[in-house]
Amino acid sequence: MTPTPGDALADPRALVGRWSLHRTIDDRRGDLGGVVEGVLELTEVGPDRLGWEEQATWRRPGVEVAVRRGLRLERREEGWWVLFADGRDFHPWVPGEPVVHDCRPDTYRGLVTGSPEDWSVRWEVTGPAKDYLMRTRLRPASPG
Repeated sequence: MTPTPGDALADPRALVGRWSLHRTIDDRRGDLGGVVEGVLELTEVGPDRLGWEEQATWRRPGVEVAVRRGLRLERREEGWWVLFADGRDFHPWVPGEPVVHDCRPDTYRGLVTGSPEDWSVRWEVTGPAKDYLMRTRLRPASPG
């Protein structure tokens, strides 16, 4: 069997640790674009559950804002899933394969790629309310 581009990331437990986060947001409708830099912590919170916590600074011209985001990952019979902090489904964790999250009235199209040493998450969001491209690169964070 030939490995697919996402095989190295198929089990997100390989990513447990502290990651340096660099995100660019290209807002094609307004002024909400910019750069987000900070840290992502992936932690084991149960036998088949991971916590995903981001702490960062969002910078755009003339504005600097502290931001946080929490997600969860859990393994199910059909594979790993990413969930919002409140437990709602976000999307299946299938690195190397496109995913779609329908958040009416907009649609989120995502892709996770890379290796356990350097990985990326890409989201293209389109619809009547939003139109942006968000690219996140994650590399091992320096200790501290």
